[in-house]
Amino acid sequence: MAFMEKPPAGKVLLDDTVPLTAAIEASQSLQSHTEYIIRVQRGISVENSWQIAGLSLPLPPKKLIGNMDREFIAERQKGLQNYLNVITTNHILSNCELVKKFLDPNNYSANYTEIALQQVSMFFRSEPKWEVVEPLKDIGWRIRKKYFLMKIKNQPRERLVLSWADLGPDKYLSDKDFQCLIKLLPSCLHPYIYRVTFATANESSALLIRTFNEKGTLKDLIYKVLKFLHDKGFPYGHLHASNVMLDGDTCRLLDLENSLLGLPSFYRSYFSQFRKINTLESVDVHCFGHLLYEMTYGRPPDSVPVDSFPPAPSMTVVAVLESTLSCEACKNGMPTVSRLLQMPLFSDVLLTTSEKPQFKIPTKLKEALRIAKECIEKRLIEEQKQIHQHRRLTRAQSHHGSEEERKKRKILARKKSKRSAIENNEEHSAKYSNSNNSVEHAPF
Repeated sequence: MAFMEKPPAGKVLLDDTVPLTAAIEASQSLQSHTEYIIRVQRGISVENSWQIAGLSLPLPPKKLIGNMDREFIAERQKGLQNYLNVITTNHILSNCELVKKFLDPNNYSANYTEIALQQVSMFFRSEPKWEVVEPLKDIGWRIRKKYFLMKIKNQPRERLVLSWADLGPDKYLSDKDFQCLIKLLPSCLHPYIYRVTFATANESSALLIRTFNEKGTLKDLIYKVLKFLHDKGFPYGHLHASNVMLDGDTCRLLDLENSLLGLPSFYRSYFSQFRKINTLESVDVHCFGHLLYEMTYGRPPDSVPVDSFPPAPSMTVVAVLESTLSCEACKNGMPTVSRLLQMPLFSDVLLTTSEKPQFKIPTKLKEALRIAKECIEKRLIEEQKQIHQHRRLTRAQSHHGSEEERKKRKILARKKSKRSAIENNEEHSAKYSNSNNSVEHAPF
């Protein structure tokens, strides 16, 4: 079926989770306002940076007189820089579409809801049983993943939700394997995985339909579903609170398709800092730590790694948090899913269900998944290596530029200068002595 045209050759699949930083380089006063020039950088590479110019960004406090003074403009610039720092370092705000569009208009100027609606409408021309009701604008955090309320024409009371997503930078499956695996997702039956009603894909994106859930909030524990996926060789890597649907008294995982699409994880900017979190299994375990922290304390951690944990209802919860989010865990590595399930928090959990887990993946596609998983992990390891090298270089430069180091270099320079002067004097004295000796022994 012809929908969602194939992307042009060489299309850049941008990783939207790579942090953007912003630094005000200069300001200029025009007739009645001040414009600021901002340097934006993606990730750690200085070469991957650009300028935003011609922006009028007034800052409080306002002044009726003297608001164009150099000192006042410098004060406002400092306040604006602090404001930008808060936005770009906040994990939720920095992934907001409005922030991305402001800092990187070249890559985020498109109306993704309109694009998704066009592509979905084109598909349903050949599938008349489905009908798009309206866009669902306040679901999810991904800029390039959009949701729509759906219904079946002959069953108008049944509400469904459609998700449409573009490809991501970790898409390593061949187009054929990718489409086959996406179409397999409705066959995945597990009591703790949210059922996919319909799924299809082409070379550039995918759309999936699920039953609409009014509650849509997380109120219970995640059970032993991660092990089921890992045992099947199916990469996940996208565990967070928004991907867990509460269905009655049961929690079910969402968005199994994300890893097939190659979409980066919500927590990638966290675990890319730690070289021991370098497999998709360790990523899932680390992401579970974030989720458990949010469930325990009602908010995400202020920073990771976590130095100390507030009091919790049970020490068994704290033990799991320490094994996934502490300084020691991030430095030395995550426990396996099997090891996690042996901890006291989970060891006494007995799951009883009449629904038998089922997800049959052909051997050929299992091999394709294994290779894709290795490629995803290879890209992560390379990114972690670059971040580690950049951090070492930054520390070295900071150490080299410190006041104490400058004093040491001055002392060493003076010692070297003295030593050089002494050596020059000794050399001069030796030459003078040799010259005198030559004169004394010269024949007349």
